[in-house]
Amino acid sequence: MQFTTASRRTLWSVALAFVGASFATTSSAQSRVVIPAGSVILVRTSSALSSATAKAGQTFETTVEEGVGVDQYAAIPAGSRIRGTITVATPATRSQSGVIEVVFDRITLADGTSYPIRGALTSTDSAERRQIESDPNAHVVLVGERGGIGAAIAGAGSGGGSNNILSALGNLLSEGRDVNVAAGTPLAVKLETALTVRRGGRLAAEASTIYTAPERIRSAQQALANLNYYRGYVNGTLDDATRRALFQFQLDRGLSGTGNLDGRTAAALGLDLSGGLSGVVLSASQASILRRDAQTLVARARRELAATTGGQLNANRAYAQGDLELWFALSAFADNASLYEQVVRNGGNQDAAVLAGRALAGAAHRVDAAAQNARTSAAMRNAWASVRSQIASLDVPGA
Repeated sequence: MQFTTASRRTLWSVALAFVGASFATTSSAQSRVVIPAGSVILVRTSSALSSATAKAGQTFETTVEEGVGVDQYAAIPAGSRIRGTITVATPATRSQSGVIEVVFDRITLADGTSYPIRGALTSTDSAERRQIESDPNAHVVLVGERGGIGAAIAGAGSGGGSNNILSALGNLLSEGRDVNVAAGTPLAVKLETALTVRRGGRLAAEASTIYTAPERIRSAQQALANLNYYRGYVNGTLDDATRRALFQFQLDRGLSGTGNLDGRTAAALGLDLSGGLSGVVLSASQASILRRDAQTLVARARRELAATTGGQLNANRAYAQGDLELWFALSAFADNASLYEQVVRNGGNQDAAVLAGRALAGAAHRVDAAAQNARTSAAMRNAWASVRSQIASLDVPGA
């Protein structure tokens, strides 16, 4: 059966309208967010620590002081617990101060969900942090009665072990007093590796939200460069140079020196966080269904063209340009749907997922255009309309 261009256009429009409403857009409960390596989390000790009684292997708890969000989503609620483990503990003598070294190895969220971490002690105090940052290989220990957080935070060289630490600290140990950290003392935990957690609810812009999307980082780099804090490439990568620039800016502005691009810092830099790239992202299960339906549609198109899986066409059939253009467009859309599913399942970057959805909608527009000049069955039109409805929420005019 032959159709005029106008009638084909009408049939595709009717098929799209018939299928109607789009799938729900609530994100899957399995969606994740990634807190990048180098991020600093502010905590308070839940109990006292003293080098007079502490033993290597002993654990202690800290409580997250204010919740941490990543881009638009909650990640670590306030009140979550981070476990510390004492790796070195030496009591004070008459001539030598006590020393405690700790690492952080587990975080337990407020709902009881627990994740292993690799975290190191750091400081948000300007003098202490500059001392730490001056030696990128230093690890940080608490030294008795040296000021700072009530014990001292001091870089102790790159080597581990009690003897190496005591040797590296040298004159810092001359006070001859124990480390005594009271319950409720603020500490800072620096993540040495990225932490992936189940994401919480959507957040408005908050002071403690950490922004990681490349667009946000690029804006921060440009603002920092304009203020002579950053001299690297404006590339949207949250690298060490960017963190150092953020840290120096924070110290100069009287903000907590974390090196995170958090809400407070973004506001101080004058970044506009109100618009951003907020938008709809399909859940992982929805993206999987979409990918399967798109692949099924390509197989249907191949059958209607009497083409083999290897691409061999019927030698006795007359093909039209529009038929092949639709086949190609559908095949590209199916590949794009597969990529979109990967972004949703393996991402954690809300802005990137929104952009991927917009790219997928663009691929759908190319199918729409090709369909106007193709000879297709009613079953094919209805099948495409069903797929089209699944991404209606991603197709934002003017985006």
